[in-house]
Amino acid sequence: MLLLLTNDDGISAPGLEALVRALDPVAECWVVAPAQEQSAGSHSLSLHRPLRVRPAGERRFSVDGSPADCVYVGLGSLCPRRPDAVISGINHGANLSLDVYYSGTVAAAREATMWGVPALAVSLLVDVPGAAVERHWTGAAGMARQVVETMRVCGLPAETLLNLSVPNLPPQEIRGLHLARLGRRIWSRVVDERRDLKGRPYCWIGGSHLGFSGGPGTDGALAPAGWATLTPLQLDCTAERAFADLARWPILHGPLSPDEER
Repeated sequence: MLLLLTNDDGISAPGLEALVRALDPVAECWVVAPAQEQSAGSHSLSLHRPLRVRPAGERRFSVDGSPADCVYVGLGSLCPRRPDAVISGINHGANLSLDVYYSGTVAAAREATMWGVPALAVSLLVDVPGAAVERHWTGAAGMARQVVETMRVCGLPAETLLNLSVPNLPPQEIRGLHLARLGRRIWSRVVDERRDLKGRPYCWIGGSHLGFSGGPGTDGALAPAGWATLTPLQLDCTAERAFADLARWPILHGPLSPDEER
C-alpha cells in the first residue's frame, strides 16, 4: 500500500511524525507537507506564483504552499504512482463541526478526493474543554491506522472523504470510534483593533471556544465525551433542501419583463 501524507501544521509537526510512525509498518509512506504552518488556510491553491519544492529526507518533501498545493504536487509529480490513499494530519487542534470549512487539514483530504483518491483527515482534540496538557499523539495515530486499513478493505463511496477527530487521551482511555454528523461549534467573534508604532491601524480576528450545539449524535457532543468520531464529507455542497423554496422565485420562471431587465 502506498500512502501520501500531508498536513497543515508544517513538515516538522509532531502530529505528522506520529502519523508516519504509525503507518510506516503497513505502507510505503510519501510525505509532502507545507514548509511552514498553514492552519485555517482552507482550500487555497497557489496559482499565481511558483512553488518551491525541497527534499526533506527519504520520500519526504516540503512545499512553500498550502496543504492543497502539497496534495496537488504530490499526486501530480512526486509520488511514484497513484497512492492508495491520502492521509492529512494529525492536526494539532480540533476540526469539528463547521470548522471543517476553515481547516487546511480537511482541505488537503478534499483535494485528494477531487483527484479521485480516497482520503482521510485526522485531528487531535487539544483545544476542547477538559483536554489534557500532554499531547497523546499515539491514540490518534493508532486510530488513524485502523481507519486506513479499513478503508483499504471496504473502500469509500465516490466523492466522499472522511474526517476523524480523536480525543487527546491515552489510547486505552478512548471510548471507541463513533460515526457522527457535523454539529455546530460556537465561537466568540472578536475583532481586536490596534495601531502599530507608526499609528497605522491593524486588527486580529478570532475568538474563544464557547461550546457546541447540534444535539446527540454530532461530533461536538461525542468528541468531548471521550469518543473518536468519524464523519463522512461530500464534495457536492448543493443545498438540496433549498430547491423547493427557490423554485418559487419568480425570476426563475420565464424571461424578465423590460422593466426588470433594466
